[in-house]
Amino acid sequence: MKQPDKLLILGFGGHARSVADVALACGYRQLIFVDQNARKGESFAGFPVVKSIADNLPADWAGFPASGDGRKRQSQCEEIWSLGLALATLISPAATTGPDCTVCEGSFVGHHAHVGPATRIGVGCIVNTAAVVEHECTVGDYSHISVNSTMAGRSSLGRLCMLGAGAILIDGISVGDEVTIGAGGVVHRSISLPGTYVGVPAVRLP
Repeated sequence: MKQPDKLLILGFGGHARSVADVALACGYRQLIFVDQNARKGESFAGFPVVKSIADNLPADWAGFPASGDGRKRQSQCEEIWSLGLALATLISPAATTGPDCTVCEGSFVGHHAHVGPATRIGVGCIVNTAAVVEHECTVGDYSHISVNSTMAGRSSLGRLCMLGAGAILIDGISVGDEVTIGAGGVVHRSISLPGTYVGVPAVRLP
């Protein structure tokens, strides 16, 4: 079956523009953004932004979730599946991926990011520009590894997590579900409780 070269992008926030950038670099030729707040005649890079889309798109279209929020990406993935479209995976040609790594459907790997060997990136994740997810890491579904952040080898991040810009997980650290690590935070002990953690070392906000 021919790989679709037309992409339906759900959302039109800042991350959606990064999605479009990588999609074009990956060879997609037609894009449509879908956002309920779209203005009449709105476009980006020559591609239309619409409020809604018909549920009878042909099979040569794929869909992609473009919200920066994990729960919204989860809903967007479910919407794409309900439309009967393939859920695309976007890996920038400027990114690097190691042997035996897995990047699941609906996930985004940005320019100059690195996904190391034997690493698994779950469904609907973001590994953003210049982020590093080193060897034998795991990233749970709908999590977000922000720009210039680092997961050192054999560390793990649960579902619906956010690793802020420039944050670091020390090697071997395990972080549970629904945890946010603030920008620049350094996690040197494993975390099991959901919540927001900030600082060096990262501590949980009350």
